[in-house]
Amino acid sequence: MTTTGGVISGVRVSHDRASLDDVAAACHADQQEIVARLVKEPCVTEAFALQTCNRFEAYIVTDTPSAGGEVLQGFAPDVADHAVVTMGHEESLRHLLRVTAGLESIVLGEDQIIGQVRESYKSARSIGAIGPMLEEALMKAIHVGERARTETAINEGVVSVGSAAVALADEHRDLDGATALVVGAGEMGTIAAHALADANIETLIVANRSVERAETVAEEVSIPDARAVGLTALPACLPRTDVVVTATGSDGYVLDADLLSGSDETLVVDIAQPRDVSPAVAALDGVSVHDMAALESVTDETRNRRRAAAESVETMVDREFENLLEQYKRKRADEAIAAMYEGAERVKERELQTALARLDAKGLDDDQQAIVESMADALLSQLLAPPTKSLRDAAAKDDWTTINTALQLFSPETAEEPPEFVAKQLESAADD
Repeated sequence: MTTTGGVISGVRVSHDRASLDDVAAACHADQQEIVARLVKEPCVTEAFALQTCNRFEAYIVTDTPSAGGEVLQGFAPDVADHAVVTMGHEESLRHLLRVTAGLESIVLGEDQIIGQVRESYKSARSIGAIGPMLEEALMKAIHVGERARTETAINEGVVSVGSAAVALADEHRDLDGATALVVGAGEMGTIAAHALADANIETLIVANRSVERAETVAEEVSIPDARAVGLTALPACLPRTDVVVTATGSDGYVLDADLLSGSDETLVVDIAQPRDVSPAVAALDGVSVHDMAALESVTDETRNRRRAAAESVETMVDREFENLLEQYKRKRADEAIAAMYEGAERVKERELQTALARLDAKGLDDDQQAIVESMADALLSQLLAPPTKSLRDAAAKDDWTTINTALQLFSPETAEEPPEFVAKQLESAADD
């Protein structure tokens, strides 16, 4: 039987408590490798990780909260303690729903995060790290994220970090007729490229390690003068560029002081994580650099416009969170009920066969035998109906002691040791 036993524990380093350097220190080059390492821990049955430009989060399923806490303790050793938030079962679930709904983003309600959660889920699932607990949590989170964006106005206006970067650039420089350079052709770079095209720039250059990918982005934007280059062409492109948006996934700096030393009146917005632009660039005359922290001016305006929609999404998250908890409890109760029925079914079948053997000696025909079997099934259903309801009520109240007692009464073979998923809940309750 596949059970939904266990509890979820989480850890996060995100923009609300941590600096961009803290987030960069917590993130890893290979997100899937982190998930694989977590799920290999002896007490971990499921694992999931989410890395974006402004957050690192990991979730695991273990038998007890204490086991989960031990695995995640020190998981971000290079990050200051105040920037690391550990989360218990319910806090992890609620936070995951809020993240996917866009309530925890720098740009309130931004669209990009739901795709990032979906891709991270697929990545973890492809290596067998997703089981019944996280499957239900992530499917619920994605469902809430989709509802938030289709049923409210939370994603109207600036909807992503990429578009916020362009809005910030527009505040500091007239983009009409400008030459813009986007470094990086991933999701954020693509969004920034389209936002720049909508800002009526004259020329767009997309630079990427893979020129083929850069060409795809350049062909998608709606301006005639759009071209693609490799990163090796940056020294030639930068002196002719008015605005630069960097959004690569590089581990090291892509733009340094030497590359930008010949630039004149150039605005650089760095939305990469880790940062693409060396701190030394800020000291250059004629070059102004803005990073993720500078997006607050743009996002605050968007946040104010979306406040009413956010309240509706908060209510939605609260309701779906309660539904998710009830869903877990109902399934766990069903597992207990199934175990009870299995025990009762064995007793019924044994006694039924004994009775039929005795009656058969007196010439019981097929119709009569069917009547006896039907009566046995009816008696079983009627006798187990009240305890079935009681078990569901007990699960709704997290009363796992009652569930274990009922199992012992109706299935004597469990008297010495309760089923594994009930034992987990009893141990979890003791820890709490």
